[in-house]
Amino acid sequence: MSKAETKEAYTVYKQNVNRYFEEAEKNVTQYIQAISNLQQEFASAYRNAVETALEFQQETATKSGFNANLPPTYLKAINDATEEIVKTSSVQNKAVLAAMEAARQNIKTFNDNLKAFTNMDASILQSWFSAWTPSRN
Repeated sequence: MSKAETKEAYTVYKQNVNRYFEEAEKNVTQYIQAISNLQQEFASAYRNAVETALEFQQETATKSGFNANLPPTYLKAINDATEEIVKTSSVQNKAVLAAMEAARQNIKTFNDNLKAFTNMDASILQSWFSAWTPSRN
């Protein structure tokens, strides 16, 4: 039987749904890689922009004779603030990863429950049909 021939509706539907999800699953990997590449490129560009601005400011200050030395209390405040920012970022990253893992587990649980409910519904339906179907002797 060729694909062009008419088949039972649920079989045709299932084949087309499977085709759709097979194609979608192939694309997911490509999307993830493209997003990762874009994020890395953005991070590199942002870092380069900040470093270039700092170098320009440093060169300008040096050429103008500006004393850019900071008092120890300012250095401590800047280093302490940076340390807190790094710690906060680390905690945020852990929270995001934990939330993503929880979401993945919830989807897996939903999928497992869906299978169980479908099997239960099929059993209930079969029991109803068997109650109203005349027995053959």
